[in-house]
Amino acid sequence: MSNAGDQKLPLWTLTAMVVGGMVGAGVFSIPRNFAQATGIYGALIAWAVAGAGMLMLGFVFQTLANRKPDLDAGVYAYAREGFGPYVGFFSAFGYWASACVGNVSYWILIKSTLGALFPALGQGNTVTAIALSSVGVWAFHFLVLRGVKEAAAINKIVTIAKLIPLLLFVVLSIFFFKPDVFVGNLWGGASGDYGNLFAQIKATMLVTVFVFLGIEGASNYSRFAQRREDVGIATVTGFLAVLALFASVSILAYGILPREELAQLRQPSVGGVLEAAVGHWGAIFIGIGVIISVLGAYLAWTLMAAEVLSVAAKRQDMPAFLARENANQVPSMALLMSTLLVQAVLIATLFSDDAFTFALSLCSHLSLIPYFLSAAFALMLVYRKETYETDPSDLRKDTIIAVLATAYTIFLLFAGGMKFLLLGFIIYAPGTILYFITRRELNKQLFTPAEWVLFGVAVVGCVVGIHGLATGYISI
Repeated sequence: MSNAGDQKLPLWTLTAMVVGGMVGAGVFSIPRNFAQATGIYGALIAWAVAGAGMLMLGFVFQTLANRKPDLDAGVYAYAREGFGPYVGFFSAFGYWASACVGNVSYWILIKSTLGALFPALGQGNTVTAIALSSVGVWAFHFLVLRGVKEAAAINKIVTIAKLIPLLLFVVLSIFFFKPDVFVGNLWGGASGDYGNLFAQIKATMLVTVFVFLGIEGASNYSRFAQRREDVGIATVTGFLAVLALFASVSILAYGILPREELAQLRQPSVGGVLEAAVGHWGAIFIGIGVIISVLGAYLAWTLMAAEVLSVAAKRQDMPAFLARENANQVPSMALLMSTLLVQAVLIATLFSDDAFTFALSLCSHLSLIPYFLSAAFALMLVYRKETYETDPSDLRKDTIIAVLATAYTIFLLFAGGMKFLLLGFIIYAPGTILYFITRRELNKQLFTPAEWVLFGVAVVGCVVGIHGLATGYISI
């Protein structure tokens, strides 16, 4: 069996895990998703809001990694430390579910990409597509079982390889840029939900969350870092690089095709944009990049999901069986549970009209509560001046960061809308069964009075959400 020292990861590997976690399915879907919501002005404001907000979250994770070095697994540990075991469970379970739903969207996009050549794969959620995706799901399961270090090394190589098509897209889009088309795309639609700029910006928020998922990746693997300070450096460096890439892809696409045509492109829409610029080979080239990119992101998020469940079990906030590790120090039972959820949701996409968009939005919303709790924990630390007793010089700066990050996550919950909040409760409430099992194993009190209130809200939200699905008020 390997010892813990063999698993230490250097700065560049941690940074690659942050970039690899974020550069996945989302960036390749940006042109269509943004064009459906807004024009150039709205997109620029949306990226400014999302970039500033997510940068504040990046600084939050950097601060927490430095000031609370004893807390591992990032978002889960922060929520538990700040707000107790049940809220910590909510964070761990929601973050885990988000990662699994996001992984489903990756397989949908891969098969949708291949569907342009093989009609049997359709939009990624036909019976044939689901069967082939299932083979891939279990192939990655056994790859990760070989060890975290091996899988992380593979992800670093894949991260470099998948950036090449995106960088080429940026260069070619500049070369084939059409100023008249760009000017025609300055404003979004003049009617409907997107008839005003605020509504347009609000409509892009879940998309921006999805593409930035993974900003906390280095924090989740803090216990594997060679140096603690590398965690914060990797988080912020990776984010800034990815923000520049994402904004370039979305804005340059408006200079290739009219907004109405962008909004109708098949996913991955980056391929359609490049095809319009250089010909069919552009779509094929991007398709290859999509597959490499998505497989790399899938690997990173599979690692994160299993790690969060495993650490929660070790902290006695999940059933004990989820803490079991194999000879390679991989949390094998947590990995198995993650793979099973991915498989189940993958099958469920057979019944969705727009499986990719639904998975993208649900994945984003499930991540918002863990992000909010991390920001709120940072706000709690500065309010109490905890960890600032001997060195208060950073208190003012960290207070501003924590306030802005908390406000941003609250805005995202509002922008996501009631539909996905209720769908989230449909997942959260039944998941509490795992918490029941854990508390019974420990012979501890199930809930505090405040936790009973939180559980009651989750149950009510679950019931309302199920009723909405049954009556057609909520559609997937």
